[in-house]
Amino acid sequence: MQEVLDRVENLVHPETQVREHGIDLTVSAIHEVAGQGRIDFGGDELEEADLEPHDLTRRNPDDEYQWWHLDAGTYVLQYNELVTGDEHARLLLQPRNKLMARGASHPTVTVGAHLPLVPLTVGGAGIEIKENARVSTVVPVEAGPSVGGDDADDAVDADIVE
Repeated sequence: MQEVLDRVENLVHPETQVREHGIDLTVSAIHEVAGQGRIDFGGDELEEADLEPHDLTRRNPDDEYQWWHLDAGTYVLQYNELVTGDEHARLLLQPRNKLMARGASHPTVTVGAHLPLVPLTVGGAGIEIKENARVSTVVPVEAGPSVGGDDADDAVDADIVE
């Protein structure tokens, strides 16, 4: 666990985010894909997609933090936290069970020297996500998600290999 802690910077609230099996990551921005990107075999024609920030709204005028109201579709997540270190020292980035249980998810990916932007898929009736919500967890690559149990959001199975 110390290897993960040593590589994740800019935690919003370490006392809440650092858990026994990994570190929860918080959302800093959600983007909509406004224009197509391009990918080719050799990389000579690689072009970034155009991303636009999704609007935030306040539930109450006195609220300190705002909410993203997301309809069903695909968005792009950006995190508050940074991952540093060796490109060859991999970590596993996975969606939190609390996110998946509410009809949204993102792919589980290995992370090297930096956190990528991550596609977020929202199904059904949509979802509301508050600024700085904990939506993902980064764990050592040997650990991975577990489903079920009384406290499934905190459960981790070992032996997942990349």
